[in-house]
Amino acid sequence: MKIVVIGGTGLIGSQVVENLRARGHEAVPASPNTGVNTITGEGLDAALSGAQVVVDLANSPSFEDAAVLEFFQTAGRNLLKTEVNAGVGHHVALTIVGADRVPDSGYMRAKIAQEELIEGAGQPYTIVRSTQFMEFMRAAADSATDGDTVHVPDANLQPIAAEDVAAAVTEVAVSDPVNGIIEIAGPEKIKFPELIRRVLAADNDPRKVVGDEHARYFGTELTDTSITAGPDARLGTTTFAQWLAVNHK
Repeated sequence: MKIVVIGGTGLIGSQVVENLRARGHEAVPASPNTGVNTITGEGLDAALSGAQVVVDLANSPSFEDAAVLEFFQTAGRNLLKTEVNAGVGHHVALTIVGADRVPDSGYMRAKIAQEELIEGAGQPYTIVRSTQFMEFMRAAADSATDGDTVHVPDANLQPIAAEDVAAAVTEVAVSDPVNGIIEIAGPEKIKFPELIRRVLAADNDPRKVVGDEHARYFGTELTDTSITAGPDARLGTTTFAQWLAVNHK
């Protein structure tokens, strides 16, 4: 099959492209780097010509509330319209577990808007909701740092390795559309402060970590169930300890 991967040069996309090619599919990485822009529409018609599946992994360059909403709505409309014209048979999109449970977050609201566009487009689709990537934990620590202290919500996360995300997305891309949502998550629920402490310890980083129930993540307070997966989620196999063993500084 010809499968176009929007955001196919990024962290997840590049692995999905590699996985699909290993299975014998024609995987086409599509991003501004390859001349395809979902915001302007540049290169979309040519890239999607003859494609059976489109996997949308693109992310907004800005996380500001209005900008991120504009990105996902504009990109989504352009992409879905082009897919209909090209006769694409399956739209796959990666969104976030719990996005519908944290309405105070502008980024999460934008991801729900993206999902609503997909659900209303009339295209066969599968939405893959993922928990937080293990690869983002260092950035989460940096964004929550004040002086030499990191303040993060005292809530559970269920982080998943990018490799496991890519494997799950690959499997969905070569399967029939479910016209619904699939959740994917890591194999363990771990308190956010503990995750950050373990990352900093592995990096010999002296910052102190404080768990605070009122600390915000993506602009919102969290509970233990805000962005952890439900009982039917497909679980990755990589534990946080296994990931950290090969991803320390």
